[in-house]
Amino acid sequence: MKSSPQVAIETIACELSGLESLREAFEGPLGDAFASAVDVIADAPGRVIVTGVGKSGHIARKIAATLASTGKPAHFVHPSDASHGDLGMIRENDVVFALSWSGESSELSDIVAHSRRFNVPLIVSTGNAESTLAKAADVVLVLPQCEEACADLMAPTTSTTMQLALGDALAASLVNKTNFSGEDFHALHPGGRLGARLLRVRALMHTGEEIPLLNEDATLSEAIVRMTSGRFGITGVVNGESKLVGSITDGDLRRAFSQGFHDRPAKDVMGKAPRITTADEFAHRALARMNADSITSLFVVKDAKVIGILHIHDLLRAGLV
Repeated sequence: MKSSPQVAIETIACELSGLESLREAFEGPLGDAFASAVDVIADAPGRVIVTGVGKSGHIARKIAATLASTGKPAHFVHPSDASHGDLGMIRENDVVFALSWSGESSELSDIVAHSRRFNVPLIVSTGNAESTLAKAADVVLVLPQCEEACADLMAPTTSTTMQLALGDALAASLVNKTNFSGEDFHALHPGGRLGARLLRVRALMHTGEEIPLLNEDATLSEAIVRMTSGRFGITGVVNGESKLVGSITDGDLRRAFSQGFHDRPAKDVMGKAPRITTADEFAHRALARMNADSITSLFVVKDAKVIGILHIHDLLRAGLV
């Protein structure tokens, strides 16, 4: 009897071999068929109806979820439910994407017939190019033959891994073709840490009267008042054109006091390299710079003028750690 780690190693090796075969297949006829499938889905004004039974059905559910989360509306429809009323969910401007390794899943017959009757494009992923399902399809994605990792029982393992990889490749290709952006992705993923990492600085920055600013000709006393009236521990210094020319921090004040306090202009005390960001920068990148530089605030600028301030506490509250 083999040890469990050895079985795991052999299983992964088998599935990697299947994925390598799939990669090589894209350099042949599968690549052309795949490009056609991407075009059909991208051009369809409706949704992608993904379907399959058994293990292929579970993979189909995941593919539908991935497509929906990356900008292409998609739904999983179970073949049995389709035969009992859910065919009404499939419209003429949709695309059907059916998964069946054998291509002979009788449960799919009603969905196939419906798609043919109403001219709904039918894309099929199968391991059998001569199957009934393949012959009915508009686009056939023929996956290479493979050895299942659980060879003795022939349980779907390597074949479903290839189906899953095909679905991921399809979603990634659609993102590329449709120029689906980070902002679009964030709109569909507002929650959790992933949503937080997709936030832009503009969503978290403070604006208007909350921004601590004073003119470069203001006095040190005025700078102290401006800093203590806020909650950022810093004030920006602007020139007569309202452009940011410096900043005064607690550290700048301590250095000024160590030299003997006298009420001089803020421009004589300020640091002349204020730390800045832009409203369009990803918030997690702004946080990384704060951590790297051991600072707690960044001024948000546009054309050298301050439009906001970002504090590290805002980033932490948003779930960025």
